[in-house]
Amino acid sequence: MSRAKRRDRHGRGLRGPLAPPEVPISLTRSEKFDDLVREEVQRVVAPWTERLAGVEFAVEDVPSPDPDETRVPLSATREIGGTSRVVIFRRPVESRAGSSGQGERELTRLIHDLVVEEVSTLLGMPPEDVEP
Repeated sequence: MSRAKRRDRHGRGLRGPLAPPEVPISLTRSEKFDDLVREEVQRVVAPWTERLAGVEFAVEDVPSPDPDETRVPLSATREIGGTSRVVIFRRPVESRAGSSGQGERELTRLIHDLVVEEVSTLLGMPPEDVEP
């Protein structure tokens, strides 16, 4: 007979969550990433709201494989039915930011740079003019 420990030793039932769902500690990595992207998009796009009215911003986990591409893209702009859609790829961005050892600060900076780069491409302006 095995003497493995059980979670419900004293008959109290399974433990509940450590934090309620609305508390930031209970957010998943992808939810935190989505929030970071949303904040950066709001900040960068605010001065250009009228010119970027038909542009959608989205987050996807990974880009579709492209046999012709040698590098994994961190972001992309796609035309879908006359609407531009800017996509930030979560896993490659997290991987790139995590490799520097700076953590969330580096992740936020990288997301900011990607949003500025994609917006500047859409507006036909240099990145320095979009976000000085």
